[in-house]
Amino acid sequence: MSLLPVLLGASAVDALAMADDDLFFAELPIVASVSRLPQRLTDASASVTVIDREMIKAIGARDLNDVFRIVPGFLTYPSNTDAARVTYHGLTNEEFSPRVQVLIDGRSQYSPLFQSGVNWASLPVALEDVERIEVVRGTNAVSYGSNAFLGVINIITVDPALVRGVSVSTNQGNQGVSDTTLRVGGQLGETGDFRFTYQEKNDSGLTDQFDWKDSFHSRLANLNTGFWLSNRDQLQLSIGHVEATTIQGRLQTATDANGQKYLSGGEDPANPFRDFDQSNTFLQALWQRALGEGADFQLRYSYAEDRGSEAHTVRWRGLKWNNNRDLVYEVNVFGGRGTRHEVEAQHTFSPLDSTRFVWGGGYRFDSVDSTELLYGRDTVYRRVGRVFGNLEWKPAEWLTGNVGAATEYDSLAGRNFSPRVSLNFHLNDENTVRFGASRAFRTGGTFDYVGHRVVSPSSTAGGTPVPAGQVYAQAFYGDPDMEQEEINTIEFGYLGEWKHVRSSLDIRLFRERIPNRMLTVSRALPSSICNVLAYPGTCTAASADYMTAIQKVKIEGLEFQWRWQPFDSTRLMLGQAWTEISSAFLDGVPYDRKNDLQTRRSAPSSSTSFLLMQKLPGGLDFSLVGYWVGDMQWSRNSAVDFYRRFDARLGYPFNMGGQRGEIAYTAQSINGDHGEFKSSGEPSDRVVELRHWVTFRIEL
Repeated sequence: MSLLPVLLGASAVDALAMADDDLFFAELPIVASVSRLPQRLTDASASVTVIDREMIKAIGARDLNDVFRIVPGFLTYPSNTDAARVTYHGLTNEEFSPRVQVLIDGRSQYSPLFQSGVNWASLPVALEDVERIEVVRGTNAVSYGSNAFLGVINIITVDPALVRGVSVSTNQGNQGVSDTTLRVGGQLGETGDFRFTYQEKNDSGLTDQFDWKDSFHSRLANLNTGFWLSNRDQLQLSIGHVEATTIQGRLQTATDANGQKYLSGGEDPANPFRDFDQSNTFLQALWQRALGEGADFQLRYSYAEDRGSEAHTVRWRGLKWNNNRDLVYEVNVFGGRGTRHEVEAQHTFSPLDSTRFVWGGGYRFDSVDSTELLYGRDTVYRRVGRVFGNLEWKPAEWLTGNVGAATEYDSLAGRNFSPRVSLNFHLNDENTVRFGASRAFRTGGTFDYVGHRVVSPSSTAGGTPVPAGQVYAQAFYGDPDMEQEEINTIEFGYLGEWKHVRSSLDIRLFRERIPNRMLTVSRALPSSICNVLAYPGTCTAASADYMTAIQKVKIEGLEFQWRWQPFDSTRLMLGQAWTEISSAFLDGVPYDRKNDLQTRRSAPSSSTSFLLMQKLPGGLDFSLVGYWVGDMQWSRNSAVDFYRRFDARLGYPFNMGGQRGEIAYTAQSINGDHGEFKSSGEPSDRVVELRHWVTFRIEL
């Protein structure tokens, strides 16, 4: 078990876990995602929510981002015409959520193409392959780099050695739900194991509301293998590909004399319907070597490639040029290709009896091509190197100290240094209090530094040819001198584990200060800049967007997570979060009411989640999950009112003649319709209606 890596070793976690079968989720007290050392929750330097396979099934989610509704302080919404986001403590204005690090088997899912964020539509993992998820609630740049600004989601997949035979499952339901999953596992020779998964997912999305449409289609194939090279060495190889398609665009509208919008016929020429095609291809190799008791070394290489395309022609009737003609141009905002090569080494050992230490380093090489956001540029490259270390010190039974630090050099963003320190005081076997402080940084996406987007007439799109050297408008430009976003965190934590009542309570009280929150703003461009960025010659430019520091932000709050198993057949989980965000604009920055309001309302003042898992007579499994989410604002132009949502699942595992499987019924939003996302100026929400489906799974 010691050979399994700290980040990937679900089996090692199980082996270290407490053996008391009566303890609620007895396998959960060991986590590896905070310091890269396997630690009991009572020794960890951050609050962690662990979601295992049984919980994932009980939650009744089809989409991975839906799972994180159960985590205190986390926010998400259903996939629709806007890219799904998973955020923690607000700051939700950017697409693809660039402040929470997402890992799959240790491999970062941040994409150079998708604004250095996470594209949940093309995440290369099937929900059925997830063994457990460790969610670090709080900054963790010390362990995982600058993208772990507010938190970390570490997704650990099933070990191939635990998968045998063939299993087939399908979901069939309303709203076009039609999913199929095939998984095969077995041995490769005498020392190897493999797991192969193929999955197709389809749905017609949320019910069409007024002027938009929604749908989702994806296909995924993954192969994971593991080989014992010797009694001390293991090699894991994985490769996979996923492609997904969503629909973008709007129907054409007009406004009547009373200011009410109505459909005026046809598609909106400025935003016509088109497919947004996305894909991700990856491969990873991980070598691990046991060096002795409590010591090991691992070396990991990974490659990922993202592609996207939503190419379409826009006719903008509000912009006129050249004898009052409509502006016609080609658009492909998220079109292009992004790649990432990453090498990482990690060494774990115990320098003294009372200490454990993990250290390592990594090198990342990114490239991105985009005809839209890198207008006139060739491939842009980016290099990032980092060194990290975490020390656990236990001088006495009543005290655990954690000290960590990381330094990073980015060829676009420059250098940063992130420290963290925490002290855990074990009042007794059941009660622990924790004090911690940290500083971290977030670097921008490649486009934020070198981006270049223009809007120009296009002869290929049917417009009149543009005069040589002239560009109509500059839409976005990158700032090579953009500073790094900083966060300073102070927190108090309490963890109670009461075996005699089979219950636990995790409390986090926090204050997070960001002195230089980065946002996109607009300003007029001098013609000299426009000409340099576009073509030599004349250039007409009203304004352009760019990323810069404009706000000081303070996030304060309290959250807790309570688990209880009152009976062997009953498990309960309750989580709540209270969050208050305040902001002030930096000196010299004009007050912007929209940005100020969006920042303050980017997290609900309160939210609650509840999960009941109940075993019923006859072998039935029942679960009920509920969410209460206060009003908030996702971006400057989108918001959500307070809503309640309840989902339920009833499953029957069976074993007939040696054939094992399950038949289940899942229903989401059983309490009625509600909105979870609304764009300003639109007459209706993306309404979440009752969605239900039947699942049938059989193991052959």
